[in-house]
Parts: sequence; structure tokens; C-alpha cells
Amino acid sequence: MNDPSSRPAIANRVDGMERYQTVFVGFPIWWYEAPRIIHTFLESYDFSGKTVIPFATSGGSGMGNTGAVLKKTCPAAHWLEGKRLKSGASSAELAEWVKTLKK
Repeated sequence: MNDPSSRPAIANRVDGMERYQTVFVGFPIWWYEAPRIIHTFLESYDFSGKTVIPFATSGGSGMGNTGAVLKKTCPAAHWLEGKRLKSGASSAELAEWVKTLKK
């Protein structure tokens, strides 16, 4: 995490990523930042014209500038504002959040 240029390897690729128009990208937030492997993921596919929705889990840290940083990694995507979810968020809470999303 101390090296912003670090790009950990991903073991497997998502088959048929081109079929998806909306992609939720979830991760644990670490000191207001997404883990570097999230950058690896975003750089591994063509997100042109796709909607990307980041979300994070955390016991306390907020999203910080995570959305702006990730947008730089993948500028051809249409980004929706991210959300930090408390650990243990219920299915009902998730469903309510998803209903508020505007493409």
C-alpha cells in the first residue's frame, strides 16, 4: 500500500467482461484508499462506456478521495459516486442503496 505504483497480480480473469454494462467494484477501504489490486483489476479490462460503482467496507475509514483516484485509473468509464458500507451491512441496506443509484 505504500507504493502507489504497485500492481499485485490477479489470479483469474473475469470471463465475458464485455457482456457487463454495469460493474460494482467492492473492496475493504484502507486508510481512505482502495487496495492496489483494485487498480490492477481496473487496468485489466476495457471499461469504456461501462458504468462503474465503487463500494467499500470499513469499520471506520471513509471513502476519502478513493473515487477520484480510481477514476484516474479507468477514465473511460462512467463512474457513480461510491459508498462506504459498515461491516455487517444487511441485504436490506444494500438493496436500499442500490435503489438510490442513478445512471
